[in-house]
Amino acid sequence: MTKIAFVGAGSTVFAKSIIGDIFLEPGLHNVEIALYDIDPERLEDSLRLVRTLNDTVNEGRASVQGYVGVDSRQEALRNASFVINAIQVGGYKPATVRDFEIPKKYGLRQTIGDTLGIGGIFRALRTVPVMRAIAEDMAAVCPNAWLLNYTNPMAILTGAMLRDTPIKTVGLCHSVQVCVDELCEALGMDLEQPRSRIAGINHMAWLLELYDGDRDVYPEMRRKASEVLAKARRGENPGTKDLVRLALLERFGHYVTESSEHNAEYTPWWIKRHSPELIERYQIPLDEYPRRCREQIEEWSRMRETLLSTSRIEHQRTVEYAADIVGAIVNARPVRIHGNILNAGHIANLPEGAVVEVPCLVDENGVRGVAVGSLPEQCAALNRTNINVQLLTMEAARTEKRDAVYQAVALDPLTSAQLSLDDIVALCDDLFEAHADYLPGGFY
Repeated sequence: MTKIAFVGAGSTVFAKSIIGDIFLEPGLHNVEIALYDIDPERLEDSLRLVRTLNDTVNEGRASVQGYVGVDSRQEALRNASFVINAIQVGGYKPATVRDFEIPKKYGLRQTIGDTLGIGGIFRALRTVPVMRAIAEDMAAVCPNAWLLNYTNPMAILTGAMLRDTPIKTVGLCHSVQVCVDELCEALGMDLEQPRSRIAGINHMAWLLELYDGDRDVYPEMRRKASEVLAKARRGENPGTKDLVRLALLERFGHYVTESSEHNAEYTPWWIKRHSPELIERYQIPLDEYPRRCREQIEEWSRMRETLLSTSRIEHQRTVEYAADIVGAIVNARPVRIHGNILNAGHIANLPEGAVVEVPCLVDENGVRGVAVGSLPEQCAALNRTNINVQLLTMEAARTEKRDAVYQAVALDPLTSAQLSLDDIVALCDDLFEAHADYLPGGFY
């Protein structure tokens, strides 16, 4: 029986999505599911929901067990073939709140703060040690398992696992799967037979080509994007909030996979302390991630009892890749995904050893990236500004040296556009003090 361990299973709604997909995948009905979390109450919620889901959509054929606390982690992982990682070290409170509120004192505002920037860097620093501990447990009890990482910051954490541990790892996101649909929605277009080619880095992969059947629709997309942006610049209603991505399409020639609120903080041009009109014109939602966290907590409180007390829970297949990967490896049924892997010539004009998001082929031999050649030089250049921060943060997490953290933050596009070097060091020191309970001792 194939065993799948889900680490961070207290993320109940996400666990439902991933495990529900697995139950619907042909040939995966008789799996063993091990749910692991450090929070007993949240784990119990997930256990109740997944067991009901198993009965409803899988005829009760899977085995579902729960494991709570660090002492039970190895048992949860023992003999697993796949480990799904969805942890959040420090949670919304206190860690995420600190990542947003302390930088505000220096005039630094963020939108999401989970992938790059000061928020993403400190999120990585407190997460890498936990993931290393998970890797050590996996090496002891399931050394041949695949780790499917869903935790952000995706590139940094996936890179840390691939560069510093023996565990087979692929980073998974869903921004590639929804990219074309989001562009069509923003521009009010419909494609009957969309065909695309996408590659780059996580949250900043590039829609390199877009066809409707045999027709290249990118020229029309670019023209429409300029029309929408012209409305926004005149103060008219542009009909979409996806304005940062459309501006990147206009000026860099290609659309990026992740949302405008994310990309507003991956580049230095949008969030300006002394230009509130720019933030308003491009509809940039400052403090968006804390707002979403509060809304999700409130929504879960409203739906929890209803969802957990029902005897039937339905599920429709999502766009997530986990079930595709498990099915392809277990059943020798090849599939094509986009995964985050180490660059080993896959993108010729990005650094070797960086984490790139590229097409991958998956079968009984595992996950293998496809070489895509070179990106358009302007797209590769923009990717490198983010890769610089990612590589330095991996180095900081490995060495536990404060200087490496200062350097990573100093090279971040948003932070460096707002703060002096002295302020960057002071801000980092404030965050080191605030996150002392979550960071390894080498930093102190």
